[in-house]
Amino acid sequence: MGRFFQISAVAFTCAASFQSALGDEARLSALVSQMTLEEKLGQMSQWSVDLSEPGILEKLTAAARAGRIGSTLNINDAAAMNAVQKAARESRLGVPLINGQDVIHGYRTQFPIPLGQAATWNPELVREAAAAAAREAKSKGVHWTFSPMIDIARDPRWGRIAESGGEDPYLTSAMGVAMVQGYQGENFAACAKHFAGYGAAEAGRDYNTTLIPETELRNVYLKPFHAVQKAGVMTFMSAFNDLNGTPATANTFLMRQVLRKEWGFNGFVVSDWESVMELTRHGIAADLRDAARLGITAGVDLEMVSTAYLDHGVELVKSGAISEELINDSVRSILRVKERLGLLDQPFTDDKGDSALLLPETLALARRAATESLVLLKNKGARLPLEEKLPKVAVVGPLADSHADMLGCWSCVGKPEDTVTVLDGVRALLGNDRVLHASGTPSDVSLDKSGFAAAVEAANNADVVIACVGEGALLNGEARSRAFLNLPGAQEDLVDALAATGKPLVLVVFSGRPLVLARPEPKADAILFVWHPGTMAGPAIADVLFGRETPGGKITATFPRAVGQIPIYYNARNTGRPSTTENVGETLGTAEHPVGYSSRHLDVHSAPAYPFGFGLSYTTFGYSDLVIGQPDAGGTRQISVRLTNTGKRAGSEVAQLYIQDAVASLTRPVRELKGFKKVTLQPGESTNVTFALPREELGFYDQQSRFVVEPGVFRVWVGGDSTASLSGEFVLLGQSGL
Repeated sequence: MGRFFQISAVAFTCAASFQSALGDEARLSALVSQMTLEEKLGQMSQWSVDLSEPGILEKLTAAARAGRIGSTLNINDAAAMNAVQKAARESRLGVPLINGQDVIHGYRTQFPIPLGQAATWNPELVREAAAAAAREAKSKGVHWTFSPMIDIARDPRWGRIAESGGEDPYLTSAMGVAMVQGYQGENFAACAKHFAGYGAAEAGRDYNTTLIPETELRNVYLKPFHAVQKAGVMTFMSAFNDLNGTPATANTFLMRQVLRKEWGFNGFVVSDWESVMELTRHGIAADLRDAARLGITAGVDLEMVSTAYLDHGVELVKSGAISEELINDSVRSILRVKERLGLLDQPFTDDKGDSALLLPETLALARRAATESLVLLKNKGARLPLEEKLPKVAVVGPLADSHADMLGCWSCVGKPEDTVTVLDGVRALLGNDRVLHASGTPSDVSLDKSGFAAAVEAANNADVVIACVGEGALLNGEARSRAFLNLPGAQEDLVDALAATGKPLVLVVFSGRPLVLARPEPKADAILFVWHPGTMAGPAIADVLFGRETPGGKITATFPRAVGQIPIYYNARNTGRPSTTENVGETLGTAEHPVGYSSRHLDVHSAPAYPFGFGLSYTTFGYSDLVIGQPDAGGTRQISVRLTNTGKRAGSEVAQLYIQDAVASLTRPVRELKGFKKVTLQPGESTNVTFALPREELGFYDQQSRFVVEPGVFRVWVGGDSTASLSGEFVLLGQSGL
């Protein structure tokens, strides 16, 4: 036991007198009643901590001892956190702190970025990854993560799409719930962010304005948040953006009406970084006092980093600008989470150093997650898998041996030296003497072509070229919006030079978003899209390239052919003149004779480059025998298909169920995902795949914000992506007939 465990019994002050027999809520209310207003505002304040700053630990412990702080973030040192908790125990009421950290896709062991994890279509695997990350983080004194990010993202120009589950509310809900279950199953608080509408930023520009009608807000953007709230997520985070003219951090409708009143949430809401202060920049608050008033009134309980609450809260209450009962509600919500985590009784961490990090079983899990996240976009002539007996293989490109770029964005505690690159992975498989290497260009964004000659020479001397290209980690994440989505820097020229050698060319594409691959795609024999796979990137990619594993990932955000198609997403609504032709440049009629007057671009194919749910395998799958059952007493229908591995290799397929409400009182999407199952089959093997379709999955929120399930015809599709052709339909009767 660490020394802080030994002193915790004597450091336990007034808080120890609140017996658990009082019941959780009685205990919390009693503690709130004993707090001064200043102590309450301390609980509503969070410090960001840089332990390298001289004297910071002394300042922090003094603030904790004085009751002027309730939370910290970025303390990744168990001994330091224990020292702060000891000081908090020595405060008048002995209330401990909750320490947060951005554990977005791993702690020290980094798993694929969330968009990559979503591409596994494997919620159980995602749950296991979150649990493993929580165990590592807890060993260093962290209690709380700012994850999952469940913003619906339909614009790949937005850099934070990398942190999301993609464009679909059903899949994002499933992945978000899995993450919450993984984190909180380890007694580690999760945080649903960003509430709400952040992913709809205009022009895909981070922090930008969002305009979302309430029907769209409820039917799309709020769905994942409601799902994780029902799953018991402990905290929410308010978003940076304004929503329909009201910044999320000052949005009473979101926090008080929807989250608290309608959904019954009783955890706490934390602001995003300084977003309370930023209400002044939005032009909705005159000064920090006004910003504090708006944030507290809206229901943002904990202020991250900025100090408007602490500096102005007392005067706001004394002047009558806000009620102290609002303060009490916020403090009670914060204490409720601390109590659920057991911090009120035992806030200390057994300091085991780094012994709980990078465990073999965690690295094995990271490798499996990376493998399942990889998406095969193209495989001309079955170029992949490569044969291990190839005499020479060239592994080239700026991302072939870049350890840091394997990690991806928001890999805060991850270390580049822990990672295994593609070059490392291929060398481990084939041996150093059979692998040639040249970077071609110094980095993903470099325009320097001086290394092209070495890359071309390596290609000419090899039997196959593996070109590792795409976006590095620094082009993704917060404030990393892009106006163009092609391969950055000189990489497209590098692909041209490699293709000109005539050698078989396999592109391994790293990215935190869908890219426009119109120029390199025709030149490549195969394209493996790998996102940023994390610590175990190299072995996972090598295993798939050389056939030790079969790719089974599927994309969860539509890939555009051109930036001008954005936003492009599969679950759009129809128009009065839907696109009926794909002929670019077709001669049009006139307004009086509107031949070809449909919803499309004149200069680009209407369909995306790769549709939602798409991903190839080293085998093939067939769907047949669609059966739509009658509803049971509760209104749930069973929908089944026969799935067959029609190829010559074992593989995994993600069978996907889509529906359409053919006629409704509100225009509905042309297709909506309503079920998926990942199935592994041997060559020639068949199985029945059955989906349960509950009646409520057929409903939507109408113009009056009422949830309705309307009778009528529903179309059904089942297949391997959102363009599935195996279809049927059923008629939903009224409530009595289901």
